[in-house]
Amino acid sequence: MSDVWTTINNMIWNLTHRLGIVDILDIAIMAFIIYQLLILIRRSRSSALLKGLFVLLIAVLFSSLLGLTSLNWLMTSILNNGAVVLLVLFQPEIRKALEKVGRTTLLTKDQRMNDLDEQERIVNEIIQTMTDLSHRRVGALICIEQRTGLQDVIDTGTRIDAEISAPLLENIFEPNTPLHDGAVVIRDARIEAAACILPLTEASGVSRELGTRHRAGIGLSENSDATVLIVSEETGTMSMARGGQLFRPLTKENLRSILEEIYNSEPSRVMGFLHGLKKRREGRA
Repeated sequence: MSDVWTTINNMIWNLTHRLGIVDILDIAIMAFIIYQLLILIRRSRSSALLKGLFVLLIAVLFSSLLGLTSLNWLMTSILNNGAVVLLVLFQPEIRKALEKVGRTTLLTKDQRMNDLDEQERIVNEIIQTMTDLSHRRVGALICIEQRTGLQDVIDTGTRIDAEISAPLLENIFEPNTPLHDGAVVIRDARIEAAACILPLTEASGVSRELGTRHRAGIGLSENSDATVLIVSEETGTMSMARGGQLFRPLTKENLRSILEEIYNSEPSRVMGFLHGLKKRREGRA
């Protein structure tokens, strides 16, 4: 027991007497990395694994303090292989983090986005698609890629690689056509793929009245920073999923604000709209 307290006292002395600017910088960087990792996994199933790892660390500490040699040996042996275990358990989260680091704003914008006329054309084409499908009550699921790559989602569908246009998008979602059942993925100024399969949300608070299309949109927005536009087949209501939340109903003006924020980089307008929509929804609840 005395050895343990001696070790703790030595650590405290080192922290108070030998801590330099480089050490502070090192600690700050590690704290930032750990914080970002916690944010990344807080809404995923890996959060339970992280809690289990924390319990394991507590078990190692107490077994050492209480002199439980066998238990301490077992727990320490598991932790000695912790790097490999973490890579296996948190592989999806690590992959997402690396994708976010690698995909900067400069890489996500097509060169043609510098053309204001092209930006306006794309916004109008998507608005026309959504409003036409809404009036006809044709279900639709449009995913707009942003900083987090959606290549895994694209690979589940049929490659299109075509210019964004309302007639093409409406034809894709037309009932009883080969590509209508699934999601369309838009990357920059191109329709990359159709009939893509999205992960369904596992959140327990999602309304029971929402169907598979809405649950898929929320699921993708939980795992990426993509903006997902949804048209309900039953009611024709337009919705948007972002950051694991569903915002509905959308009007044509709301939709324009969202799309202009994506293609014109004007976040203040859309964030104000989302905040107001959330307040109205909480007021009705």
